[in-house]
Amino acid sequence: MQHSIPLITTLAAGFGIALVLGFLAVRIKLPALVGYLLAGILLGPATPGFVADQSIAAELSEVGVMLLMFGVGLHFSLADLMAVKRIALPGAIVQMSCATLLGMFASWMWGWNLGTGLIFGLTLSCASTVVLLKAMEARNLLDTMNGKIAVGWLIVEDLACVLVLVLMPPLAGLLGGGATSTGDQGSIWLVVGRTLLQVAAFVAIMLVFGRKFLPWILWQVAKTGSRELFTLTVVAAAIGIAYGASVLFNVSFALGAFFAGMMMRESEFSHRAAEESLPLRDAFSVLFFVSVGMLFDPAILLQEPWKVLVVVLIVVVGKTLAAFGLVVAFKYPLNTALTVAASLAQIGEFSFILAALGVSLALLPQEGMNLVVAGSLISMALNPFLFLLESPVRKWLLKRSQLAREFDSRIDPTAMLPPTTDRRYLQGQVVIVGYGRLGRRLAQGLDERGVAWVVAEQNRELVDDLRREGKAAVWGDATDPGVLIQAHIAHAAMLVVATSDSVDVRRMADTSRTLNPGIEIVLRVGGEDEAGLLEREKIGAVFYGQEELAKSLTRHVVERFAPKAG
Repeated sequence: MQHSIPLITTLAAGFGIALVLGFLAVRIKLPALVGYLLAGILLGPATPGFVADQSIAAELSEVGVMLLMFGVGLHFSLADLMAVKRIALPGAIVQMSCATLLGMFASWMWGWNLGTGLIFGLTLSCASTVVLLKAMEARNLLDTMNGKIAVGWLIVEDLACVLVLVLMPPLAGLLGGGATSTGDQGSIWLVVGRTLLQVAAFVAIMLVFGRKFLPWILWQVAKTGSRELFTLTVVAAAIGIAYGASVLFNVSFALGAFFAGMMMRESEFSHRAAEESLPLRDAFSVLFFVSVGMLFDPAILLQEPWKVLVVVLIVVVGKTLAAFGLVVAFKYPLNTALTVAASLAQIGEFSFILAALGVSLALLPQEGMNLVVAGSLISMALNPFLFLLESPVRKWLLKRSQLAREFDSRIDPTAMLPPTTDRRYLQGQVVIVGYGRLGRRLAQGLDERGVAWVVAEQNRELVDDLRREGKAAVWGDATDPGVLIQAHIAHAAMLVVATSDSVDVRRMADTSRTLNPGIEIVLRVGGEDEAGLLEREKIGAVFYGQEELAKSLTRHVVERFAPKAG
């Protein structure tokens, strides 16, 4: 019998204790991740008893991050990322800057030097991929506009962290560290240029070859009819591309897996791929939280309680207020601002990586590492409660603040059609809810028939783009009757729900039929069961699936207007 089995021991102890404590946490109305974090503390070196292998646990948690990011990529196309770039890019940069400055100020108060303060502030600025995704998945927010903004924001943060990780070693000497390679100004710019070229090369290869090859290989495997081969293909793509991106292009595992998922999204089997990888994603994400708990030394709570409190306030309060203010400044509603703010009010895996590198370069003291882990642990545990507070806080703000009511009810020019809109868009038109890949395809087919259409879309940037192209579009959530009214649903010929977001199609249908009893309704739904239910209820023509959905739904709508051709 082989007794030196650290991998099996770590898996058995991690899963077993996480199960028990996670179950107890749920029974007392706490998030399960609190139990997972406590399991890690019990298995860590700071508590008596059995100590699991930290290096193995850390590697297993990396696999979880890869699979999670791969799953996000399967739901988040490059078009989605570009669609939220106007808020995600400046939002992430400004929020990271605010958190970094707050961290630098706190470290200055503690007597740390400027370089140490900079690294410490950066570790507090980047949110956890795993925590955000688990929170979004638990609330079915990943496919909503709020979820896409939060994920796009996080991707920008991850890209910034990758650049920081590459620049830290050559800049360590200038920042007061003890690195062996300080480099001069020329070599620093050389490192920056090489890093950007590597990232650009990886993205280009994935866009040119990956988006064709990955769907093709998935199709070939699917034709064999072997479920285990299909699952193996999905896992091999996620982990293999993530590893290759790291080794060949110096891209993080998380970003490599994310792009792999985005490219595989082009396949009609993307939903099946997401379902097949879900159990593994859940299992390894548990190990991520356990590995975080193993890094935590509870003694820091007694030795430096006020410093821990300052770190938690920066992460939970400072980052939340910064994100909230930025989203409101971009004229998004209060519920979007509160969702994005709650999503990003924590720190995680990139913070640990930055802190560990800072310690190795003598840029950050071990006390700084302990504070980062303490702040991460506490902010992760508090994060689910911030989501629970979202609705009560919104109601409280609307009740007590005139400014909040103005923000929530302000009239945005994109929320209604311009007064100069041609009459053909106001009567007998097709109202399209959602302007993603299916919505664009449908709009193109209607244009070819000379049929007028109006888009109702939650992405404000897409509405702005459509307006600049001379198209008719209104911004807002189409489950709100006011949005459909602004799209002139009362005089429309057809309502087409073309979005994959989690929407209440019954509410849209009821509103449309109330305002326009003779309107024809065409719905896109998530699966066969939902389609059958809606068809039995005679709500409208129902379509589901992926590629065949796009073809059949577009054909159905366009042929409905065939007599108007020419």
